[in-house]
This record gives sequence, structure tokens and C-alpha cells, in this order.
Amino acid sequence: MHDRLGQMLCRWRHRVAARSIKGRVLDIGCGTNQLIKSHGDGIGVDVHGWDGVDIIVDNTADLPFEDRGFDTVTIIAALNHIPNRKEVLLETNRLLRDGGRIVLTMIPPRLSTIWHFLRRPWDADQHERGMKDGEVYGMTVREVDDLLGEAGFENIHHERFMLGVNCLTTAEKPLIGKTAPSEDRVAA
Repeated sequence: MHDRLGQMLCRWRHRVAARSIKGRVLDIGCGTNQLIKSHGDGIGVDVHGWDGVDIIVDNTADLPFEDRGFDTVTIIAALNHIPNRKEVLLETNRLLRDGGRIVLTMIPPRLSTIWHFLRRPWDADQHERGMKDGEVYGMTVREVDDLLGEAGFENIHHERFMLGVNCLTTAEKPLIGKTAPSEDRVAA
């Protein structure tokens, strides 16, 4: 079954996320890997064997990459589908270079529940993969912020898009050795 609406919305999310991407990218929950294909420098991983995925893994909290090997990690419309979200975000922190960025998108729970119900006949994700234990329908901005904070990210920023329904969230891995300017230098 061809899902033109789903594909259009996916491209829209990717276009918005692409503005925040820099350097080498790891896309967690990449689906058919369209974001990496359009960006050109990165790797897409997923726990499901979608066409186009670069690496299929059992657990996105235990990825086969070196520490600090990526400039950006993306999780586009997928954090709610990851049961061990906190552990995955900690792994993301390990994989990002100092000053690296995480970029994710999410819709709120109530809207997600309605959306998934209405889209069930056309949504390949629901037909091929289905919802697993620990997955939820969407997440609030507060839930995402709390998880990012617990994983050590800072400078969390939000941008509403898709008519205000979807939220792009970006956050940074702190620079090691980063210090605030001394009061003497600020006063000078």
C-alpha cells in the first residue's frame, strides 16, 4: 500500500531537522534511511530491517561505534518507539563529539494516539513492526527535556513546525573543560 501522506510528512520532518544537522550523522531509528541518504555523511541504524537501513541492531543503547565518532545524532519521530529511551540517550552522549548535537522530533501523546489510530490502514510501521512493550504514543516536551537533561545534554532548544503540531528539539553535549568566564573578565 502506498502511503503518500506518510512520506510527505517524513520528508517535512527531515527538511526541518536537516537545518540543525552538522558533520557526520548517526540516525537512530532511521527507518528507510532517507535522512542519511539526503545528508550524505552518516549511518542509519534501526532495530527493524527496513529497506535502506545501514545497520540493524538488537539494542540502540549498545551501538558498535567508537566514542565521540559523530557530530550529530538524530532521532526523528522515533524516541517514543524506543523502550529504553534513557539508556539510548546516554549512548548518544557517548557517541557524540564534545559540543556535538542531538536533533529529534516528537508529537504529543494525545495527538499521536489519535494519529496512529486514524493512520493504521496506511502506516507501514504499524503493519510491519507494530508497537512493542515500553513504546508510547508520542511524548511531551517536558518528558523529552527531562530525558535529555538526565543524559547530560544542555542548551535544549525547541522549534514548533508542521502547523505547530510537531516539535523539533535540539540539545548539545557539553564541551569538556568548558568554564564560565571569570567575573574579572566580564567586568572589564
